[in-house]
Amino acid sequence: MSIYGDKNSESPRKKSGASWCDDLNRSRKPGPHLSSDHELNNENHPATICVHAGSYSDPATGALGTPIFQNSTFLLNGGQYKAIEEGYARDRFIYTRYGNPNQWAVQEKISELEKAESSLVFSSGMAAISASVLGLVDKGAHIVTSLDLYGGTYNFFHQDLPSLGMQTSFVDPLDLKAIENAIRPETQLLYFEIISNPLLKVIDLIGLQKIAQKNNLRLVIDSTFASPINCLPLKFGADIVLHSASKYLNGHSDLIAGTASGSRKLMDRIWQRLLNFGGCLDPHACFLLERGLKTLALRMRAHNENSKAVADYLSIHPQISKVFYPLLETNKDYNSTKDLLKGAGGMVTFNLKGGDNAALKLARSLNLFKEATSLGGVESLISLPFNTSHASMTEEQRQRMGITSGCVRLSVGVENKNDLLRDLENGILAATK
Repeated sequence: MSIYGDKNSESPRKKSGASWCDDLNRSRKPGPHLSSDHELNNENHPATICVHAGSYSDPATGALGTPIFQNSTFLLNGGQYKAIEEGYARDRFIYTRYGNPNQWAVQEKISELEKAESSLVFSSGMAAISASVLGLVDKGAHIVTSLDLYGGTYNFFHQDLPSLGMQTSFVDPLDLKAIENAIRPETQLLYFEIISNPLLKVIDLIGLQKIAQKNNLRLVIDSTFASPINCLPLKFGADIVLHSASKYLNGHSDLIAGTASGSRKLMDRIWQRLLNFGGCLDPHACFLLERGLKTLALRMRAHNENSKAVADYLSIHPQISKVFYPLLETNKDYNSTKDLLKGAGGMVTFNLKGGDNAALKLARSLNLFKEATSLGGVESLISLPFNTSHASMTEEQRQRMGITSGCVRLSVGVENKNDLLRDLENGILAATK
């Protein structure tokens, strides 16, 4: 059997006596992970899971927390050779591209948070997206996705997949009828963002799951803008949930990473693509990501509260023509959205009167909101989609997506909300006078 195993198999786990990477007793079928002194159960709060799940305390030194295993290769023994021979190399330490203790530690924490059987970490969010999509579809496949996508994802579907013999239909993510009408006999995958970028549309995840089930399709959800604190797509029927871990999961704007979570069977297929494409996350970055995850629940509480205050303020400001925010009570789909999301996250988008020139002036008039791309860090950021996330698109493409002149995207951080509101008030005054 191949070192990669049978892509249709469950890649069974093998016991190894008293080894420190033995299985834990879990109700779910786990991916590979380290042994831990912190055995958790389904009653644990996400804040507790953030701190304890996956962490490994070194028995030789008593060091609290997972050490950094900064090595590329591991000593081979009978267990590793058997794993290679029988096709479950993912469950043994052989080479860091295949798996590393730091990868296992952070993957286990993410699996616990997502209520997933198994997870993988990648060198970027786009590495997670490309490996996951290509691990789930075949040559000649057709994919249905959102017209309102992150620019990098849009380019992957629009430019790269056609060169591999795959086609994609882009549809309104809120129009379930259009989504179902776009399905063809060769369609294999539905791919959507739980909250779109930058207009923050919230999909009907239950409706999408029904369409996927009816048509025997895989459903992949990018939940970067929600985080597992605010939404658990797998519990609503998604097959795979993805994150750009550079954002909320890490939360400190100091690493690039991506994650994928789902069933062990599907994650083993995606793992094969990770091996082939080489997008593994290095041990030190895994250490930083695991450390960042420990405060995820605390940070998301602050992001949720601050963004709501900012959205409420902007929604009544005379210089703002429109506010995009998932949990504005004036939204027509507010009731269904609050059933899906426990919080909106830190993103607020709005249209500033005066167009792009006024928006540029605003971005350069603020003090606390820093003009930078990305999101999900502890600091507040401001960016303009036309010259950042969607700069690679034509103006016509952006207009079709609803991104108009004057569109501003805020990533609201964890600072004091009154300080943030005062900064916005002064900046808008300077930009529009």
